[in-house]
Amino acid sequence: MKIKIASAQYAIKQYSKFKDWQTNIENWVKTAAEQNAEILLFPEFASLELVNLLSPEVQKKPALFADFLQCLLPEFKITFDELATKFKVTIIAPSFPVKVENAFYNRVYVFGVNGLAGYQDKLFMTNLDSKIIGISSPPKKIAIFKTPKCTFGIQICYDSEFSIGANCLAQNGAEILLIPSCTETIRGSNRVHISARARALEQQFYTVVSQVVGDAAWNTALHKNYGYAAFYAAPDTEFQENGILEIGEPQEVNWLIHEVDTDLLKTTRSNGQVNTFNDHKNLNYTFNSDEIKIEINTVSST
Repeated sequence: MKIKIASAQYAIKQYSKFKDWQTNIENWVKTAAEQNAEILLFPEFASLELVNLLSPEVQKKPALFADFLQCLLPEFKITFDELATKFKVTIIAPSFPVKVENAFYNRVYVFGVNGLAGYQDKLFMTNLDSKIIGISSPPKKIAIFKTPKCTFGIQICYDSEFSIGANCLAQNGAEILLIPSCTETIRGSNRVHISARARALEQQFYTVVSQVVGDAAWNTALHKNYGYAAFYAAPDTEFQENGILEIGEPQEVNWLIHEVDTDLLKTTRSNGQVNTFNDHKNLNYTFNSDEIKIEINTVSST
């Protein structure tokens, strides 16, 4: 089954009002939909561009971002909900710091034609997450999203550098791993892309990276950003020898759109030069102190 995916190389902007942000997001979605993209992937923490709409005092203190952004969360979700319906696409929205009881989780919402389909929280924290923005590690839930054409999962940025989540997803039916990311440096960006290639090799599925690009001196949390979008597969039969399907130009602002074919995965997994996907079934991945919960979500495209 073939499906066209759009991965964003997204630059954060300043806005004078929320409506301006909505217009920008709609233009992004419209552009991808006009190129027949069916799944649209936005990067991690791109929602933090909305702090420009908060008071000047809050804008200077990243530790306050998460709390004060909660007032914008309902309209943030409505915006993507309506756009997914309007353009008949599946949207993986930029991650948003969501307050749950007394903690904040770095959460990615998924919207289909019929509305919110579910979410994936970031499991592993970086210094930016925990020490600067105040994000906590959530209960260990792995979300799987089933569409009429494919099954996908999400691992947010640093999570992709650990194989546990990707293994859970692949062994429970995921054919595509989407990786929304936000990194400051070339090193950070490379860590995510190297991890994406490793996960593709291990599970013999597709991995797709979306990253924030460009500097934003006005934003005290995301003042420097380096990144690019990419599509990877296992360097095995049916795919390129290096496993690189397509890579965007670093720091350019645009969509990288690529069509993947899930039937090719089946061939590689059954007749590949190696059997990494099947051999991973013999391994036991777990957290020492947390049980992993698997959640299945249905994403409607009609």
